[in-house]
Amino acid sequence: MSEWFCVYALHTGLISEGDDIAAAVLAAADAAPCAGVADGDIVLVAESALATAEGRAVRLDDVVPSEEALRLADRHAIEPRIAEVVLRESDRVVGGIPGYLLTLKNGTLLPNAGVDHSNAPEGMVVPLPADPNGSAARLRTAIRERRGVNAGVLIIDSRTHAMRLGCSGVAIGCAGLRAVVDEAGRSDLFGRKLEVTKRAVGDCLASAAELLMGEADECVPAVLVRGTGIEMGEEAGIPTIEASACLFMGAALHADPSAFDREGKTE
Repeated sequence: MSEWFCVYALHTGLISEGDDIAAAVLAAADAAPCAGVADGDIVLVAESALATAEGRAVRLDDVVPSEEALRLADRHAIEPRIAEVVLRESDRVVGGIPGYLLTLKNGTLLPNAGVDHSNAPEGMVVPLPADPNGSAARLRTAIRERRGVNAGVLIIDSRTHAMRLGCSGVAIGCAGLRAVVDEAGRSDLFGRKLEVTKRAVGDCLASAAELLMGEADECVPAVLVRGTGIEMGEEAGIPTIEASACLFMGAALHADPSAFDREGKTE
């Protein structure tokens, strides 16, 4: 990682269904102080804007809650139609608190399966992109074809963390760089060899981008990072681990071994 890098907000204007997200990002980068996308840059795009452009927004008036959604909605004080969308989007519901369901999706633990009703049109919610890694790869290809540059792409979201207030950024889709870097073999300050340390580069960059993107009406759905020194390549994807290997979920499994043995999308 370079000792310095610059982070540029890309003001695209409001993104709507069917918009060419690559064209919007490139035009915003051309108009920003970075003066366009260059080799080695990393473009980070908010999942909600991308999912909206890809037609993933769901109109709640078209949603009919199932019996399971009604049960979960009553138990956790959630709008039944939102509970139904969350059920459809999640691999499994493992619990909840008032207003939120705790779900497993694509190998990660997250609230409401990533279904977002902030920054969504009235009466609609926006699930995560269907294939964040595929979306990142397509955007990277479009940037290379239209500008002739080798840039990396991260699709990012904001998440809460166990026992902490507030949200920070997390990478959910990646193309062109390693999202997690293995530091095993390097020495610490006292000469001891690191054995298992891995650095979540994608998540660190996502958090930096979130400072400019914000969570309200900033209208900054994309950010460009320059000067990281990260090597661009053909790497793709976000590594995950099994629930049993996770400190938080592993502890829950130890306390209740049947937590993930139940059939269907139930608690």
